[in-house]
Order: sequence, then C-alpha cells, then structure tokens
Amino acid sequence: MPKQLPTGFQFAGVSAGIKPSGKKDIALIVTDQDAVAAGVYTTNIIHASSIDWNRGITPTDQFRGIVINSGNANACTGKQGETSNQRVAELAARAIAAQASQVCVLSTGIIGHQLPMDKIESGIEAAAGRLSRSREDFLNAAQAILTTDQGIKKAFRIIKVGDEEVTIVGMAKGAGMIGPRMATMLAVVMTDAAIDKATAQTLVQQAADASFNRISVEGHMSTNDALILISSGASAAKVDSGETLHALAGALNDACLELARQIPADGEGATHSIEVSITGARSDEQADLIARAVASSNLVKTAITGNDPNWGRIVSAAGFCGADFEMDEVNLKLNGQTVFEQGQPIEFSEKAVSQIIKDSFETLIELSVGFGAGAARHWTSDLTTAYVEFNSQYTT
Repeated sequence: MPKQLPTGFQFAGVSAGIKPSGKKDIALIVTDQDAVAAGVYTTNIIHASSIDWNRGITPTDQFRGIVINSGNANACTGKQGETSNQRVAELAARAIAAQASQVCVLSTGIIGHQLPMDKIESGIEAAAGRLSRSREDFLNAAQAILTTDQGIKKAFRIIKVGDEEVTIVGMAKGAGMIGPRMATMLAVVMTDAAIDKATAQTLVQQAADASFNRISVEGHMSTNDALILISSGASAAKVDSGETLHALAGALNDACLELARQIPADGEGATHSIEVSITGARSDEQADLIARAVASSNLVKTAITGNDPNWGRIVSAAGFCGADFEMDEVNLKLNGQTVFEQGQPIEFSEKAVSQIIKDSFETLIELSVGFGAGAARHWTSDLTTAYVEFNSQYTT
C-alpha cells in the first residue's frame, strides 16, 4: 500500500461485466486540471487502436484522464475497433468534463474481439461516479487493469526537493505475452512533479529502457504495450534541471524497475524468477545482446524449471548472439556458485547447486565475459508445463 499518493489525481476501478468472472475491469485515472502526459508504446506493427490514439495525443500538456479496460484488447478489430476506441475516449471525456483529445485509452485482454460498448459505457459512468483520492481507490484502479496476473503490481517513491516533496506512484499489469522493446504490457506512472512535456517524454523513454525493456516471459511482444507517465504539477517543488531533475529521473527509473521486475516474477506458471547479469563485455550494448540471448533461451529457462545447473546451455546462448568475446575469459555463477571458470569446466556438486536453485524462487545467473566495462541485466521467468497448458487453452 503506498504511504501517500501524488497530489492532483483521482482514481476509480469498477466491474463493468467485460470479464465473465465479474472482477474489476474498468479503471479511470483523472487529474484535477490540465496535466502533462508522455508515453512509449509497442513497436509491434500489429497493434491495438488505443496505441495509435495515444501516439496521436502524447506528449501533451493538456492531459485530463486515462481510461483502461481489461478483458478485451480491441486489437485487430479494424475500423470498428478504431471507432470504438474513439468512443471510449469521448465517453470518458464527457464523464470528467474534458475533451476526447485530453483522454488516453488503454485496453488489454483477448485479441480480435470487438469492445462491448454498452458495458464500457456503463463502466465509465460508474467509475466517474466513484472517483476519489483514497489509497483504496488507487488499489481498485490497479486491480481493474489486471488479466492473468496473480495480484496487483505497484511501486511508490518520495524524493525531497528543497523543503518540498515529490511523490511517484505506479501501477502495472502483465504476466504473459511479454517481450521487450517496448514491452510493459500496461503501466501508468504518476507524479506531482512539475515538468514540461518534452522532459516527460525524455524521462519516460529513459525509464522504459532501464526497466520494462529489460524483461521478458516468453519473448512475445504484445499488441497493446504502453507505459504512460503523467505529471499533475501539483507539488510546490521546483524540478528544473541539474540535481533536482537527476533525482526525479533516478526515482522514476527505480519505480519503473520495481514494477517491471514484478512482471516476470508473476510469469504465467512460473516457479522461478531469473535475473541474468552480464559483466566484462566490451560495451553495454554487447552485454545487452548476451543478456537477452540467455534470458530468451527456452533451454536455459527449462533448465531452471528443473533445477538443473546446465551451464552449457547458458554459455552457448551467449556465444551465438553476435557479441564479441573470448571463451577463455568466460566465468559463470549460478546463485553464487561457480560452475564454469576461464572457459573451462570445473568440478562442483551438481546435486548441491541443484538444491540451491530449487530452494530459492529467485535464480541469479552471473556471466562474466572478459575485462571490459560493459554490463547489462535482464529479468525473465522459467518455462513450465503450467505455462504451456494455460496458453494452449487461453481462448477455448
């Protein structure tokens, strides 16, 4: 539970009957006055109508609200989907006394189904009638954006700027169809800092690159991915340049990383959360290539599922990604246990290392590939039969 929320925001989350389960499926976040909003979105050519809509209106300093529905992605739904998305914005704008161009729209759920507009309309009306500044309604909104998630994903930060405080709070959803660049599934991060729209766009892109763009579950990029940063400007703190802006950027990056790491940790059917840490590369870009190759390898992921310290799968994944390094400079640790050193196999107790992996939900893969300054981290989940079973029956 956040200790406090940024000033200048109201929240609501309701059930409109989009989900057969009856769980909350419409979230509404509204600012008290015109605010700044910026976003980064999926690079998938096949994407939802909401992505085109949001790209068309952000960054902006005229933002007033965002409406999010879960249970239906409104993706691959043609002209009707575009019309429905615009209608969602218009309905939300009317409910909060704004213009449609001041309202962002996010959708998540099954692809290829038209939005049930009667339910969407009644849900927006209900949410608008329940808007409040309470932490309970923040959590209701965070609940309403979920699909296959096991629980709410949230993050919170406060920084001091002189004698004033700046608050950051975020919510996210995602457990499957997670593949980076740009891939958050959905995340909304809010602050009461006063920043202009150009600064907000820079900050949100930097935050995405340092967090959401470094996670995966199965490497499948969604049609609806979006990270939106909203600044109400309601704090009296002066955030301009230099140290204050650097502090805000750092806190925003930290909050986004906390949100991002919760996604693969909640990967569908996951029994392990995996962190891949690469050091010693010739550049950060080279390190990132290696981290992504290891994290996206199904052979690596299934080895971790079986608590198998199969180092050959990890070092071979590093070798085919296109990064330049020498094999005799490669060292590998699994949860702190050295299993490969200076390009050579070494003696270790496979049974003991297997037990260490089994006993911990978090698995740390530390791969050093030389003596360079390049480093990168990536977070993913293991691959289980539960994931396969769930996703083989997702629409049937």
